[in-house]
Amino acid sequence: MTASVLSGIGLAVTFGETPALRGVDVDISQGELVAVTGPSGCGKSTLLHVLAGIIRPDTGNAQIAGTELTSLSDAGRSRLRLKSCGFVFQFGDLVPELTLRENVELPLRLQGVRAKEARSRAASLLDEFDITKHAGRRPSEVSGGQAQRAAVARALVHDPAIIFADEPTGALDTAAGSAVLAAFTDAVRRRGATVILVTHAEEVAAQADRVVAMRDGRISGAR
Repeated sequence: MTASVLSGIGLAVTFGETPALRGVDVDISQGELVAVTGPSGCGKSTLLHVLAGIIRPDTGNAQIAGTELTSLSDAGRSRLRLKSCGFVFQFGDLVPELTLRENVELPLRLQGVRAKEARSRAASLLDEFDITKHAGRRPSEVSGGQAQRAAVARALVHDPAIIFADEPTGALDTAAGSAVLAAFTDAVRRRGATVILVTHAEEVAAQADRVVAMRDGRISGAR
């Protein structure tokens, strides 16, 4: 049996008087790519943030590689994310003052990796995602697709076990989104990373090993 690396049991979150998650159970195996779908406001992004330890659930518990997130301090969860997780968001969330190369290097530098090694590892990813010629430019100086490729490279540069992706192609046009999605799925599968991906797009969900549908804060189906 393939080991579980990401799980949640009885996850419930309420914002004010509005329930966002209502007792969600989820289990994701090593190397699995799982897409979470559903209408806006159904709890998709909240689930991703709870599983990543960004939001602490009101009840229930989430685990990353057997470590219970609720047992960790805020600093402990941050260290776990820095070491074991990569993130890709809808708008990339690159640091605007840094070049693409510096953005890709950033997770390594935060881990204390020396500048020369960080630059070498970043250069390999920049080449893999075909953005080497734009490496010295800032995010505002490149296209949305090029910036999102850099965001994916940044998520992968420290070889994380788990990738959290929230609408990674949602801000791109069809052609750019398809190219980024193909590069992303190829890269994570070759690395054997576990991926949980939130999306509205059926063509994105179609690339997953398993699709989990949500509605009104609950899992409504899977395929």
